[in-house]
Amino acid sequence: MKLLLLLVTIGLCSAQYNPNTQSGRTSIVHLFEWKWVDIAAECERYLGPNGFGGVQISPPNENIVVTNPYRPWWERYQPISYKLCTRSGNEQQFRDMVTRCNNVGVYIYVDAIINHMCGSGGGAGTHSTCGSYFNAGSRDFPVPYSNLDFNDGKCRTGSGEIENYGDANQVRNCRLVGLLDLAMEKDYVRGKIAEYMNNLINIGVAGFRLDAAKHMWPGDLKAISDRLNNLNTKWFPAGARPFIFQECINSKDRGTNLYKMGVGFMLAHPYGFTRVMSSYRWSRNISNGKDQNDWIGPPTNSDGSIKSVPINADATCGDNWVCEHRWRQIKYMDTTLNTGLPSGTYCDVISGQKEGSRCTGRQINVDGNGFARFQISNTDEDPFAAIHVNAKL
Repeated sequence: MKLLLLLVTIGLCSAQYNPNTQSGRTSIVHLFEWKWVDIAAECERYLGPNGFGGVQISPPNENIVVTNPYRPWWERYQPISYKLCTRSGNEQQFRDMVTRCNNVGVYIYVDAIINHMCGSGGGAGTHSTCGSYFNAGSRDFPVPYSNLDFNDGKCRTGSGEIENYGDANQVRNCRLVGLLDLAMEKDYVRGKIAEYMNNLINIGVAGFRLDAAKHMWPGDLKAISDRLNNLNTKWFPAGARPFIFQECINSKDRGTNLYKMGVGFMLAHPYGFTRVMSSYRWSRNISNGKDQNDWIGPPTNSDGSIKSVPINADATCGDNWVCEHRWRQIKYMDTTLNTGLPSGTYCDVISGQKEGSRCTGRQINVDGNGFARFQISNTDEDPFAAIHVNAKL
């Protein structure tokens, strides 16, 4: 089995720098491929009570249905329209999720796919998550977009694909792995993208992660962001702007201990705005150094619908959902303070937890000057430690 283990530090766009989280909530979790009904429940029962600031969700707009390979995760990144219906749920379920999460102080950040539509080889028909008709060959999409709204004439490579990543014109005007590249300099295209994003803002989302950001001209992104509404004042202050970010991902396989150590450091270190990846397992098939199964989508039922996330008695998840955000080492690091502490004995919240006046894990003494002396072995199950003011015995 393989764990999808990614962690990121989010880079901020100019001007759109306020993450809009409530005071004291400094991290969000990416509930990758979760259903809207499950995210709403997780906000109420776990994320809100444990201090998480928000959830990055998978793209909520209509996408192509891919059956070869069968329902891969990347089909979510091939839009057909901006209607709100995917394997994660319909528009009503999406609205309910946003409302319920916002009401407990956990805000929603949308993975926005605005650079392109589906692949040029997507065919024609109603094989889409809302059942909308489209024709990739004639560039006909129910936004509506037509052949006038794509960069086919601007790309100067023979294949129409990006052939040289050192050429900014190719990177931003040609197709990324065959995906039909939108002509975002056109006022009509900008208007349709802004209309989609404003609909989400009006529903109550707090911001957006822009997919394929390096493949769009900065001027086009600014023109679109300038058209975005302020956030919904039912949950946000008047004049609050949507938080817009991109990311840097390291997808190299990591051991569990190393991952715990890395996330622990990231959450304790006062830099940037942190996000924790929460994902699922799949069967690995390594050939020539590459996992041939890296396309596999989330746990599904026989009809291809996404399975609900079951919560076990020990608060972990079942049915191949990993739920890294529920690991004790991550839950307690989310409240760790990077500061000096008063003298006393503290419970290490990585190796255990405070229960009344006792500690189920290691105890750490802090002297009158705020210094603590202890040892950590790289052979420990959790080779790091954390204490905070509320862990004092």
